[in-house]
Amino acid sequence: MGSSIQLEHLFADDRSDPLFSSHLTMSQLKIMLLLSRHGTLSGGELARLIGVGAAALSGMVDRLVVQDLVTRAEDRNDRRVRRIGLTKAGTEVIEGIITAGVAKQREILSRLSAEELAIVAQAMELLVREAAAASLSDRAAAAGETPES
Repeated sequence: MGSSIQLEHLFADDRSDPLFSSHLTMSQLKIMLLLSRHGTLSGGELARLIGVGAAALSGMVDRLVVQDLVTRAEDRNDRRVRRIGLTKAGTEVIEGIITAGVAKQREILSRLSAEELAIVAQAMELLVREAAAASLSDRAAAAGETPES
């Protein structure tokens, strides 16, 4: 874990640039990350995920709509429900934050030999496999399922 933490610190400057230049509040960032992960959500679903009331969420979403980062649209099946989603600009902001540092990672990887790259690729495959398994397990637990289900 020590090496992983060292690597994170070495990439921190590259990752902080798009985050700080976005001028998003923490709540706005949370909203946009959730929309990036889950797609379009109803206002109620989004409020529940963030842990705020509908009125508080409405103000946060209003500010994101003004910045053209999210849209608010009527649900096709229930006109009382408003669905919230990322705009193209909002998707670009979040993708920029999530993928910040990729160029630096590529440059560093380009310095490695083919043999070293194979070792890194194998290690990454192992990490991805276990992260995916943990994610499935977490989702099953949240849905109240047991591993045998």
